[in-house]
Amino acid sequence: MLNLILSTGNPAEFLKKRLKWKKVLPCRTYWQAPVSFSLSDPCLTFCRQTPAFATMLSSTDFASASWELVVRVDHPNEEEQKDVTLRVAGDLHVGGLMLKLVEQINISQDWSDFALWWEQKHCWLLKTHWTLDKYGVQADAKLLFTPQHKMLRLRLPNVKTVRLRISFSAVVFKAVSDICKILNIRRSEELSLLKPSGDYFKKKKKKDKTNKEPIIEDILNLEGSPTTSGPPVSPGLYSRTMTPTYDPINGTPASSTMTWFSDSPLTEQNCSILAFSQPPQSPEALADMYQPRSLVDKTKLNAGWLDSSRSLMEQGIQEDEQLLLRFKYYTFFDLNPKYDAVRINQLYEQARWAILLEEIDCTEEEMMIFAALQYHISKLSLSAETQDFTHESEVDEVEAALSNLEVTLEGGKMDNTLEDITDIPQLADNLKLFRPKKLILKAFKQYWFIFKDTSIAYFKNKELEQGEPVEKLNLRGCEVVPDVNVAGRKFGIKLLIPVADGMNEVYLRCDHENQYAQWMAACILASKGKTMADSSYQPEVLNILSFLRMKNRNSASQVASNIETMDINPECFVSPRCAKKHKSKQLAARILEAHQNVAQMPLVEAKLRFIQAWQSLPEFGLTYYLVRFKGSKKDDILGVSYNRLIRIDATTGIPITTWRFTNMKQWNVNWEIRQVAIEFDQNVSIAFTCLSADCKIVHEYIGGYIFLSTRSKDQNETLDEDLFHKLTGGQD
Repeated sequence: MLNLILSTGNPAEFLKKRLKWKKVLPCRTYWQAPVSFSLSDPCLTFCRQTPAFATMLSSTDFASASWELVVRVDHPNEEEQKDVTLRVAGDLHVGGLMLKLVEQINISQDWSDFALWWEQKHCWLLKTHWTLDKYGVQADAKLLFTPQHKMLRLRLPNVKTVRLRISFSAVVFKAVSDICKILNIRRSEELSLLKPSGDYFKKKKKKDKTNKEPIIEDILNLEGSPTTSGPPVSPGLYSRTMTPTYDPINGTPASSTMTWFSDSPLTEQNCSILAFSQPPQSPEALADMYQPRSLVDKTKLNAGWLDSSRSLMEQGIQEDEQLLLRFKYYTFFDLNPKYDAVRINQLYEQARWAILLEEIDCTEEEMMIFAALQYHISKLSLSAETQDFTHESEVDEVEAALSNLEVTLEGGKMDNTLEDITDIPQLADNLKLFRPKKLILKAFKQYWFIFKDTSIAYFKNKELEQGEPVEKLNLRGCEVVPDVNVAGRKFGIKLLIPVADGMNEVYLRCDHENQYAQWMAACILASKGKTMADSSYQPEVLNILSFLRMKNRNSASQVASNIETMDINPECFVSPRCAKKHKSKQLAARILEAHQNVAQMPLVEAKLRFIQAWQSLPEFGLTYYLVRFKGSKKDDILGVSYNRLIRIDATTGIPITTWRFTNMKQWNVNWEIRQVAIEFDQNVSIAFTCLSADCKIVHEYIGGYIFLSTRSKDQNETLDEDLFHKLTGGQD
């Protein structure tokens, strides 16, 4: 037996170190005073620092022993949190602990939304059937009994701030889904929450210091949101038949469908409030906002995405903190003006701010098109807000749905122009080609081109097309960049074709708009591995032609007279850098000139056209991160898109190489060294560490895009959330 003489210390640690016991049970505070040890006697006893001796606990006493646990209660009706002391045992389950706690608090109220938060471990104790021993809770644990739903301020893409109550214990993926149901936004999987960097509000704060008047933020308060407790939000927009319809011109919900919003707090404050675009900001306000000046600056914009597999509380988000709700994934599935007035408007606003703050580059000609569309949308929005939308829909939506079902069951009209599916169309025409080389002037040379499947072959002339081509270009996986100046009659296509050691750069030059639209559409589809037989080819051609027609310069006969009647500052519709290059009257003239091509468009169509023009920009959908590739001695930019990864030189901004997701075999993360490793076909492997953000964000982007590619219109509206977390969660 060993004698233990009193001193301070941990008995378990002593037994491990001095007696070299390999396994010692966790030692809880079963006595009220510190103990100490001595090896002078073969008898082992525990004693207090007072003359009274304590007897050693038997195995039965050890199993049934209890200890005191202090739990802080975050009571919503009281300003200060209160500590409650409970005597518990390790075999007590979490549900029993909460029951004991509520009984001791002895306040009659609904406690169903409360749960236990473990501060040291930074996690929720949501598995109420687990015991304290299974969770590892001991006497030193700091537990907080707090509501799971808390207030949060969200700044939407239209710069409108909403304040609503959402779950701080659910994973972000589920929380965003609940937010989108409140705001009537379909396809919540495309959005996420972004914690803004310090630069986001930096300029604004500098201005506030010199401004004596406090800035009052316009906040839409949705505190009574239905996610607080009780059953989930009614299907609303997610129902197949009972789906709200919107006026195709104004984008406002028809009054006959407003009752379907009855569970949403938006009904009380006008359910169309988020479907209208906000008035344009002043040039001074634009200048005060953060604008990235380089690719490295753009990497800062995407560093704050929250982890979709963890809760807000686990990621350090505080109650009433402000986050940004943004479209994270640039694959906008099933955009429908009939159902998506709010979604289309928020998409338009995110695209508009990306253009104005130069988060995405565009030419000056394209900037004027975007400005004209903004001016048109602004005018229509102001007039639409003054109209009365109390008229009833002439056709009942349920009857319309039944009528459509009847037509479907009886069989619709057969398309007589159905072509043989084995016959893949091809293009053949004279085009000009140029391959850039050092110390050589840019000179285009004419060849006879044949576009078939996903490849382009070119010959010296048409008579030689049956022989061997000069060269055959496989466009699968290439980058397709428009090189167009409508005013200068320049219709070019820039191709960046991936090869083993980088990218081959090829320029094609077309003679006119129709030729350009056909070849450009074919190149875009070929880069995705699709041929011209795909059903999306003709719509792509029409979209390109539509965008080109918007760029056509019109006669200035009416423009001069309209400049004086232009009631909005033209600098509001272009980026600050563009505004500095031109005088106000010059800008107004160019915007009004471009506006003549879009003046007859309805409101929702104009927003959709703006989104399509945004999608046609070369840099659309690219999210940038600063990385260091394995084996490299310098930093590079990694561009993540919906279908590929691009390695970009951080200094020049020139793409170095591209990897398609379709060629990806597997990807994983080494969490110890925070390195992402990806394996592609043909024994191509890459690995990199992220410098501008956590590697989990890039890992989630890749998995998220692959998850979104599995969506189809045949599926119902419910998503496979488990599959999303398998693809994006990783193994922490």
